[in-house]
Amino acid sequence: MGVIDEVIAGILSTTWIEGFGVLTGITYVILAAQKQIACWSFAIISTSIYIYLCITKQLYIESGLQVFYLIMGVYGWLKWNADEVDDLPIKRWLLKYHLVNILISTILTFVLGFIMETYTAQKSPYLDAFTTVFSLAATFMVTQRVLGNWIYWIVIDVALAVLYSSRDLYLTGLQYGVFTVIAIFAFYKWWNYYSQQQFAQSK
Repeated sequence: MGVIDEVIAGILSTTWIEGFGVLTGITYVILAAQKQIACWSFAIISTSIYIYLCITKQLYIESGLQVFYLIMGVYGWLKWNADEVDDLPIKRWLLKYHLVNILISTILTFVLGFIMETYTAQKSPYLDAFTTVFSLAATFMVTQRVLGNWIYWIVIDVALAVLYSSRDLYLTGLQYGVFTVIAIFAFYKWWNYYSQQQFAQSK
């Protein structure tokens, strides 16, 4: 069986719970790109499902990340609900903040990957550590409406597509391929929001 046939067979054998997790996850990203507060409800549902799925596939770091997503889903809903949702400002980080974030996240990735490789049965420890650590920062950036979060997600989603496919969660791997495309369009949309915001402030 070729690689493509194996992927198709894996997608066709997807469980209903993974399928529902994929559907709610995609809905979350689409709504987040539209700055719709309802996105956080779908985030909470999707992450709850993936906590279970990651544990069953021995992706322990990723399961911990999903717990963080769940907490941030609640925080994001509360944060956006406290603001005027139609007028949520888009923010930009200075380059130095991104450089500090990348440096610290890279160090933590290697430390966490080494610990999990040495002391646990974690599969793909460094790849899982990378997606976990950088996703922590990117998720926080979404809750704060930082424009650059979508650049992080483009890279993270490609890595997660590889990670989940390697654990036979092919539909989830495909989901993150879709997320990559959505993240590209979301960055463009948030850039337009930001540009309009800057134009309005300059008047």
